Amino acid sequence: MPYKYRRMSAAEREAIVRRRRDQGWPLHAPPHPFRHAGTYILTAATFEHVPIMAGAARLTEVSGLLLRSLREIGTEVFAWVVLPNHYHVLAGVRALADVSAALGRLHGSTSRAWNLADGLTGRRVWYRFADRLIRNDAHFLRAITYIHGNAVKHGYTATPESWWWSSLHEYLVANRQEWLERIGARYPADGFGRGWDDG
Repeated sequence: MPYKYRRMSAAEREAIVRRRRDQGWPLHAPPHPFRHAGTYILTAATFEHVPIMAGAARLTEVSGLLLRSLREIGTEVFAWVVLPNHYHVLAGVRALADVSAALGRLHGSTSRAWNLADGLTGRRVWYRFADRLIRNDAHFLRAITYIHGNAVKHGYTATPESWWWSSLHEYLVANRQEWLERIGARYPADGFGRGWDDG
């Protein structure tokens, strides 16, 4: 959204801000229209999609910290992927406020550590997080397909199996490759993420 906003005319910007205000959404941040327990796809990107997490060490670090942060607040994680400039998690959420606080702590601590390590104190690392409520079983299965294929979609790898920072390997270890292939064929990720995972 922030990237599209910059390309809008003054009239388009005014209209979108008015619509967001009328809906009670934040004017320049991802809205969180659903706050109840449920299954959500959670997405966070680095500011301006800069690949701050490039490199195996940071990808591994974020993967571990992200999963631990969510599991500590009782969030059930169904699928996840971490890429150099964003991550997705499909999760059963008890309270979105708890998730927001956990991700805020994660983003704050990694921002401080990476800015010190990179000698870039004051650099903005993260751009908040967005959530999408999963509507039904088909949406859930399409989200799994999408998450596991995300590294391929963004050109980081040729096959999902060769990207180590995702839950795909947990599924494969559990001998669920045949199941993944079936749901991938029946629930392809075609168009999933359009508009909110571009960039």
